[in-house]
Formats: sequence, C-alpha cells, structure tokens
Amino acid sequence: MTTVLIADDQPMQRFGFRMLLESQDDMTVVGEASNGTEAIRLVDRHHPDVVLMDIRMPGLDGIEATRRIVAAGDRTRILIVTTFDLDEYAYDGLRAGASGFLVKDAQPEELLAGIRAVAGGDAVVAPSLTRRLLDAYIHHLPPAAAPAPAPAEDARLAALTDREREILTVIGKGWSNTEIAGRLHLAESTVKTHVGRILAKTGTRDRVQAVILAYDTGLVTPAP
Repeated sequence: MTTVLIADDQPMQRFGFRMLLESQDDMTVVGEASNGTEAIRLVDRHHPDVVLMDIRMPGLDGIEATRRIVAAGDRTRILIVTTFDLDEYAYDGLRAGASGFLVKDAQPEELLAGIRAVAGGDAVVAPSLTRRLLDAYIHHLPPAAAPAPAPAEDARLAALTDREREILTVIGKGWSNTEIAGRLHLAESTVKTHVGRILAKTGTRDRVQAVILAYDTGLVTPAP
C-alpha cells in the first residue's frame, strides 16, 4: 500500500486528488495540508511514501517545504504537481530534492503512474523529456543560478570511474538505459548497475537529481 500526503492550498484540488487516489486498491491518503508548514508537520507524523506537493501556497511554499523534508532525511519522496509554464519554481523544486514533477492537467492515469514510480524510487519525468524541461528552466533562470563549477572541481564526481562519469554525462543528455546500453555496447543490466553506483557515490536520490548534478558540474551544458 502506497501512502500519500496531499499538499495544496486549493480545497477542491485536494478533494479531486483524494477521490482519485482512494479509488485505487494500492493507495491511501494519510493526510492533507494547505501549506508547506502543515506538510512538514504531517510528514513528520505519518512518514508517507509520497507527497503531492503544490508550489505556490501561502506561508511556507512547496519548494522550501520540499527542501526541509529532504534535508530531514525522511524516506518520503516528493512529487511536485504544478502548472507547467516554463516557471523556474518547478526547476527549483527539483533542485530542492523533489523526485519529479507533473502538470495539474495531467491525465489521471499519468498522475497515478507518477506516484507509483516515485514510491518505487524512480523519477517521474521520462529521460527523453528530462533534458528538454531542464534546458527550458535553465534558460529562464537568472545568470547567477546557472551551473558554474567545472567537473574536475566538484568533489561529488571524484569517486566515479571513467565509465561512470561517461554514463552520468549521457544520463544528463536524456539517454534512457536502453539507449545507453545500445550506444555504449553494454548489457542493460550492466547499465542499471552503473546507474545505481552513480547514485550511491554522488548522493543523488534518483535519475532526475543525477541529471541536475550533470548540469551543475558542467558535464552537460544547456542546448543553445
């Protein structure tokens, strides 16, 4: 059973999410929050598998709530659910530690699949879509927020082998495991092993965070 906390300041939005989730045999809603402060308190109380987190909420917003929940080391994973309009807040949410994001007008089956993916430790954003989204966000961020350090200067990459660094680079470019296996002439099971080691060595939670790391360290640069 996947436990879910809904954090959104719109009562009707929370009601709609609850109705959808409670129609599933493998999901249950453990609480609702109307702002980030309530979300943090309820995560501490219930330790849900997934939080559906809105970004724009009164008081403490969803980004800061995400950052604090992740920093606390809780096993809970955050799924940002917001309006996609090339808004840098969604990118900030991923940088804060969210495991992915969806748009509020996503189809019900997409939301349910996203929750199951995040609960299982995967990223919601498909690899082929990840880079396009991050490129869009990076181009809309202030210059100071753009990734700056060169790969050799970042300690997070120091423990990676040459092959792992190569695979992290192509993850950042949006390649799926199947594409990596085919283009680098590796078994897909070997690729999965490499990806797991990359996440463990760099301290990244999932594939989305690995893509962000690739940008932050300069392994990948935004498309012009």
